[in-house]
Amino acid sequence: MSSLRTIGGAICLSALIAIQGSAATAGSAVQHETLRFFATCTGRLSALMEHQWLMDGPASDHTKAQREALIEIIDAILPPDLGPQVLTWRIEAKMAHAVLLTRATFGENPKDTAYARKLATRHVAECNAALLS
Repeated sequence: MSSLRTIGGAICLSALIAIQGSAATAGSAVQHETLRFFATCTGRLSALMEHQWLMDGPASDHTKAQREALIEIIDAILPPDLGPQVLTWRIEAKMAHAVLLTRATFGENPKDTAYARKLATRHVAECNAALLS
């Protein structure tokens, strides 16, 4: 059932990309930003999943399922020429989110750790909001 929702979401996204702007350039820009959003979210969830492996094992299963749904969406809308760029976005987001999670967990300054935790939570919530539940 989850795969059907993911595929349905990808179809809706593809339709949205096709509708937004009649010019090829406008559609291309929307597709580019949509891919960047999902690639960034995939990277963030990869970092969260790895962090959870160390800190909260059972939670990583849920995060893994969400990450896989994002990967399915990317695969559904990815043009062949943007594959390397999408991978770069994923890696950059993963590294940045890993740093944020490390600060949130192991930081010495209570204000900094609270801020990092709040920011990491907000970033993941934005990503989860894009997925059909």
